[in-house]
Amino acid sequence: MSVRVGTGYDVHKLVPERALILCGTPVPYEKGLLGHSDADVAAHALMDALLGAAGLGDIGRHFPDSDEKYRGADSMKLLEEVRDMLADAAEDGEVVINNADITIIAQAPRLSPYNSQMKNNVAKALGIPESRVNIKATTEEGLGFTGRGEGIAAIATCSIEGRFE
Repeated sequence: MSVRVGTGYDVHKLVPERALILCGTPVPYEKGLLGHSDADVAAHALMDALLGAAGLGDIGRHFPDSDEKYRGADSMKLLEEVRDMLADAAEDGEVVINNADITIIAQAPRLSPYNSQMKNNVAKALGIPESRVNIKATTEEGLGFTGRGEGIAAIATCSIEGRFE
């Protein structure tokens, strides 16, 4: 078995009249994220990290925004599909997700009250213990598009083990 590491990054614009969903958790806020699916920027970054670790490309390849079946899609369901893709890509069908670490970059809203639910949702979707999931949030001190409240970004890193070609 080999250990592989993946990283992912995603960003979505904040707009009125959309729900704000992060790691499958609805977060009350005056704006939500714009996107073809539910625009869960944190889940998208993690999906890219997992796909990258397994050498499977990115979420745009697997869940293109040109495909209507993904309009409004629940990103946590897509994360479950990515988990299954990892097993399909492994020579023996077995993959261990060692850990998932997500940083959400947003000036507002305050995300710490939702951290536990986000962590639980990710662990459940990946089929791993919560102790292997870490989620944190930071601001950019008013700098850049996230600091001005124009959007939210997320960075994710993961480690997986499996037999890959």
